[in-house]
Amino acid sequence: MFGSLKIAMVAILITGIAGAGMYVMKLRSDNAILKVNQIKLESAVADQKQLIENQKKDFEEILVANNKMNVLINALQKDLDDLDKRFNKGKRDVGKLAIEKTKLIEKIINKGSANAKRCIEIASGAELTEQEKNATKKSEINPECPSIANPSYIPY
Repeated sequence: MFGSLKIAMVAILITGIAGAGMYVMKLRSDNAILKVNQIKLESAVADQKQLIENQKKDFEEILVANNKMNVLINALQKDLDDLDKRFNKGKRDVGKLAIEKTKLIEKIINKGSANAKRCIEIASGAELTEQEKNATKKSEINPECPSIANPSYIPY
């Protein structure tokens, strides 16, 4: 009877040692997996920080572009108001005038169209010519949009 009790005790002891060994092996395996996951997590965090920095830079660039656009819009609005004042003087019948002085009105409209076209080019990002940059007299400026076409011109 003591023999079978000894065998049972030895079997329990061997099973306990084997179980402890398996548990330690599982812990090592879990530890290795956790280390790999930690490396991946740190890499993802670094990527996210880089992405956030890029988004901050993009946001600042958008703000600068938005401010430039607002300045341009304000200048164009001022030019539009000036044009509105120019064309709405009293009772002016442009159609009647065009019939009476066809060549003169055609010349005025063609010159105005060319000036307006240049204004659109400048507003779209075209570079100013030296003549436009240096214009200071009323006879030298683009009267359709002097604020953006002729930065050196100061109206009286």
